[in-house]
Amino acid sequence: MKKINIAVVGCGRIAGHHCRAIKSNENFNLVAVCDLDKSKSDDYSKEFEALSYDNYETMLSKNKEIDIVTIATPSGMHYEHACEIIENYQKNIIVEKPTFMTPTQIRNAFDLANKNNVTIFPVFQNRYNIAVQRVKKSIETGELGDVRLVNVRVRWCRPQRYYDMSDWRGTFSHDGGAMTNQGIHHVDLIRYLGGEVKEVNCTMGTIGVQNVEIEDTAVATFKFCNGILGSLEVTTAARPDDFEASISIVGSKGLAQIGGIAVNLLEIFTPNTEEIEKNSDDFSDLPDRGKVYGRGHMSMYSDISSHILQNINYPITRKECLESIKLLHAFYLSDENKSWVTIDDQTESSRLGREDDNISNLYRNIRK
Repeated sequence: MKKINIAVVGCGRIAGHHCRAIKSNENFNLVAVCDLDKSKSDDYSKEFEALSYDNYETMLSKNKEIDIVTIATPSGMHYEHACEIIENYQKNIIVEKPTFMTPTQIRNAFDLANKNNVTIFPVFQNRYNIAVQRVKKSIETGELGDVRLVNVRVRWCRPQRYYDMSDWRGTFSHDGGAMTNQGIHHVDLIRYLGGEVKEVNCTMGTIGVQNVEIEDTAVATFKFCNGILGSLEVTTAARPDDFEASISIVGSKGLAQIGGIAVNLLEIFTPNTEEIEKNSDDFSDLPDRGKVYGRGHMSMYSDISSHILQNINYPITRKECLESIKLLHAFYLSDENKSWVTIDDQTESSRLGREDDNISNLYRNIRK
């Protein structure tokens, strides 16, 4: 059987998880890796036995057999890189979180993909954690009862040196703060486990760092379409380390709480406490114990393989992606307006994802 050929663009830390997931799946072949910094792509080239490039146009022109391109570049460049590759090379695209920075970008990119008969695969790998899947099942089957309250807590550490690593970090145009870069997976899980959110009220601040424009702390309350309530606390101002990334669900028949460093441990499950241990994963067998990324990328690539080879629908659709980014923007818009914000098709922050060519020019593909 012919293998699916993949290339990875952007050779930062997360790219290693993609490369390992690709190499571990017998249906995939990692053809090439690409980064503007050739030393980074060279390192991954040696580790994962793939061709190395510093220009994705050159890479795609010389390797026409590539079927999929994984976009793991700075968040604010996902849209430009993905659209160029879709329009000019008609390749399927895997896009790291937060997929694209704005709802408008999501609509435009998916429309472009449809026009060119290719698929965009958004990455929300924490949905695959066994603890998350167990709680999801308990909600769908009624084991946990009706959901009554959802609470999110992310207490991580990102000191000034983290933001000083790259020009795109700490910017609204290309990064977003604690909510977008670190909290996005929990924003997605709010919807995945609790359902659609109707309105939010959020306050943001920058407390633990200086010389950045983004928030490192956000506190919010929100109301779901069915009337249930939720609360959220996301910060990267915790010191000296990452402490918690949890989501809890109060149901009419009990309490479920998923915690650990990356919603990987089923900490409380009152409907059946025997389920706790077997539905927890400490990531101890992964490099650096998963480093908050976990093993969800492996399952995600398996779903991509099933989509392409067996015509099984990829579970994270355009609508799923769009609604999660609309919810993300609602938190920012609420802080901007200093009021409750109702989520609708016009929900879009004036800050998050705004254009900044001075930064984009640093990360644009080298024109040969």
